[in-house]
Amino acid sequence: MCLLERSTSIILTANSESIPQFLVSFQDLAWAFRKTGQLRFEAYHTRILSPRFEEALVYAAQLHADQLRKGTKVPHIAHLLGVASIVLEHGGNEDEAIAALLHDAVEDQGGDATRQQIRRRFGDEVTKIVDGCTDSDVLPKPPWKSRKRVHIAHLGGASRSILLVSAADKLDNARAIVADYRSLGEALWDRFTADKEGMLWYYRSLVGVYRQAGSNTALVDELDRVVAKVEQLASATALSTKEHGEP
Repeated sequence: MCLLERSTSIILTANSESIPQFLVSFQDLAWAFRKTGQLRFEAYHTRILSPRFEEALVYAAQLHADQLRKGTKVPHIAHLLGVASIVLEHGGNEDEAIAALLHDAVEDQGGDATRQQIRRRFGDEVTKIVDGCTDSDVLPKPPWKSRKRVHIAHLGGASRSILLVSAADKLDNARAIVADYRSLGEALWDRFTADKEGMLWYYRSLVGVYRQAGSNTALVDELDRVVAKVEQLASATALSTKEHGEP
């Protein structure tokens, strides 16, 4: 085993391999030495994401190949990648990351037939998470407000994995709303089924149910901040419209 110093970290490698196994900070090493009087490591190689994730990424890209984000020319896969990234950044495992890539698949790309494909290819756990993030698998979809009320109620008793992927989905969407609001203003709301008041109610309700259900605190806090920014922008736009006497 050898220790290779690189900047402020130490990379541990096994035998003569040059593949980094993991990173340890100098502070961690100093703490370990003070506690034990020696430094002893067992180097090992672990792959966090297996070929299953790669398969899911390709499958998601194929399923959503012709789909764009609402009201934009941005491929929908950009959203799915964003959600998977947020899930992994907040400690998600491979099943949760795969479910993040596929969380819109049943709702937008084939209903139960797609669900069965997901179960066959990626297993029951991934399918459960995708189902937990799906508020409708039939067309035409039920009325928006009643569908969202049922979904919010369902999330109150959802598993930690479902809450993680669902909150990551809403955070990525809320960030996109903030970015687009700044450039489009009130025209932004034309792309959604619900009106502005409905969308603000939905996102604020989701923050509440995630927090009450004990979802990832850091993730919910970030979603809360972004939703508050949407509310601030909406309020400022409404005030400006009133001051200028626009209908």
